[in-house]
Amino acid sequence: MLTTSITKNNNTYTLRPITVRDSNALGEYFVRLSDETKRRFQPHPLTNEQAAQLCAEQGATPDETALRLILLSDETVIGYFILESTMSVHEASRYAAHGIELVSQKDVLFAPSILDEYQNLGLASLVMPHLLSFVKANNARSLVLMGGTQSTNPRAIAFYEKFGFEKFGGYETEIFNHDMRLVL
Repeated sequence: MLTTSITKNNNTYTLRPITVRDSNALGEYFVRLSDETKRRFQPHPLTNEQAAQLCAEQGATPDETALRLILLSDETVIGYFILESTMSVHEASRYAAHGIELVSQKDVLFAPSILDEYQNLGLASLVMPHLLSFVKANNARSLVLMGGTQSTNPRAIAFYEKFGFEKFGGYETEIFNHDMRLVL
């Protein structure tokens, strides 16, 4: 399991997998996200009900394919990260169009988010080395942004590129989304 303490500016944060006890705190996190952040981060509904379901499911079955982590400041959830080891058909088909075969267990889908008032403080940059170390230790060959990154989010694109993610085409919804992947 991945549990670690991260210190920045004399503040200590904890990164750890969610548990059944985190239902209320994770639900509060989802509700507190701004509408803009919710539009950019949509791996699943961002509701109290979804938080309860995710926390109840985490680790409940041996074939669980998603590791869901939270970043805590005291007892408040300020970040939420998904590492999904089962490749979605949607992601695999988009990358296949660029000659890249994504394989479950080897290519891990990644969806990160930080609570709005904690964005741009460098916390995600402190978390990334821990997440990268974890997926490498579990023999992943790449980290693939779940759903890509919206072209209207240059801060996120710059963040991912800082860690070595590359653009591999993309797809259009109401806006263009860049497919981004980090080869480990």
